[in-house]
Amino acid sequence: RDAQLVYHRDGTTATVSVMDFAECRSLRTNGKSDGAINMKAGARISDEITMVLTGALPLAFRPDARLAAVIGVGTGLSTHTLLASPAMERVDTIEIEPAMAEASLLFAPINSNTFADPRSNIIFDDAKTYFSTHNRLYDIIVSEPSNPWVSGVSSLFTAEFYRHVRRYLKPDGVLVQWFQLYEIDVALLASVMQALGAGFPDYAIYAATGSDLLIVAGEARILSRPPADITALPGVSRELSRVHIHTPGDIEIRRIGGKTTLAPLFASYGVPANSDYQPYLDLNAARDRFLQRSAGDITAMGTQGVPSAAMLEGRTAPTLLAPSLDGEEYLDRLETTRRAWYARDYFLAATPPQPQAIPAQLQKDLEIVRGHLTDCRDPERFDIWFHSLYQLARTVSPSLSAADGRALWARIGAAPCRLPIPPGKRAWIALFEAVASRDAAPMAALSEQLLEQATDLPRSNRQYLIAAGMTGHLAMGGRERAAAIWKRYPQDVDATTDLDLRLLNAHAQGK
Repeated sequence: RDAQLVYHRDGTTATVSVMDFAECRSLRTNGKSDGAINMKAGARISDEITMVLTGALPLAFRPDARLAAVIGVGTGLSTHTLLASPAMERVDTIEIEPAMAEASLLFAPINSNTFADPRSNIIFDDAKTYFSTHNRLYDIIVSEPSNPWVSGVSSLFTAEFYRHVRRYLKPDGVLVQWFQLYEIDVALLASVMQALGAGFPDYAIYAATGSDLLIVAGEARILSRPPADITALPGVSRELSRVHIHTPGDIEIRRIGGKTTLAPLFASYGVPANSDYQPYLDLNAARDRFLQRSAGDITAMGTQGVPSAAMLEGRTAPTLLAPSLDGEEYLDRLETTRRAWYARDYFLAATPPQPQAIPAQLQKDLEIVRGHLTDCRDPERFDIWFHSLYQLARTVSPSLSAADGRALWARIGAAPCRLPIPPGKRAWIALFEAVASRDAAPMAALSEQLLEQATDLPRSNRQYLIAAGMTGHLAMGGRERAAAIWKRYPQDVDATTDLDLRLLNAHAQGK
């Protein structure tokens, strides 16, 4: 009752419709939404962020790209964004269903390049057939199919498909693969990533939103170099700004990790690589949809207390270039960073910032820490103060640069209220500073010391120590010592669902 049907056609391969809701216009395949756009002025919606980034992200690795292919027209927004690059000479959009392109016209003018730009070519064909018969090589190929539980779609996530697509990339070309995190679980994602990893030497995974991943795959020499500043390209910058992406930091903060870091995690699930001959995704995706499972936790990796993924990759700062933190409601990584920066400024700025949408508990913890250190309040309530200090450390360490982390803990260490601190708690404070500074050796040593001493800690605290200790050892190449920590405390790690801990154990086991 809250929707208006504005287009409906039974095509050759699917029923295609377009529906208007109060907040958006939605493109639907067999009744299932495959993309939505707010056609009015005002805030963008999450689908738009994903679709624009799908077109823009490959340009960060190939800013000189001249020839691109997009598998599936959808709303036309990804093709539109690719054509915003002045270097682009041709974009081939391969769509199997003509009714889909007809419906896409209803998203003009937001997707105008797709239909009005002479560099745009829409081809009605099966993607595999088209690539095979034309044998054209591309700088960029974008694969943005429907959800894998839709009949026939899972074949676009197989090892055979990725090997096939790679044949049509130039030597330095990149593939961009969209993958949903809703109505799926991490094991199915692992199956797809193992299939993709078998076909490409390297990949990097980015979180477009809290429910959408973008995977860039190609040669290691391309993916290992710093991404280009695509916000400096006027046309691309305009599209990105429309969906809350304004700086290179807004791209960088979305990086979860690369193949070297994440492949051991995916291997740890023990599932086969998705294949035409062993269709693990096709056989399980519908069940996960029915059970409403989610793999969204992967977008929060490295943001929960210890910057494990960043340190395994050798990144001393999660964001080398400051993100604008616009659109944080669509991605928890942005919101986590915003809170960390607020906490940093609360202690370091000449004038403390005013809280804006800061959780009451975080604000309370910050006030307790500062009150104890600078105002000498409640010295007898040390345990309460230390609990708040622990929460502060978990909040700020993953999202601040090493320099900011050191500055924050130097300020705390130089506080005027030099109240007595028990020896055990001094080691904790030293650990907090080491984690914030990305200093692997003291992280490993202090964590092991505290794990041996503190047997009555809550499980979450002990898991923090395990994560810090294993990260420290792994960052120094000490795989055996990291594995020894895991084996020493089975009661704290057995059956854990924490992806950061699972990642560390996978590296420690050499998977």
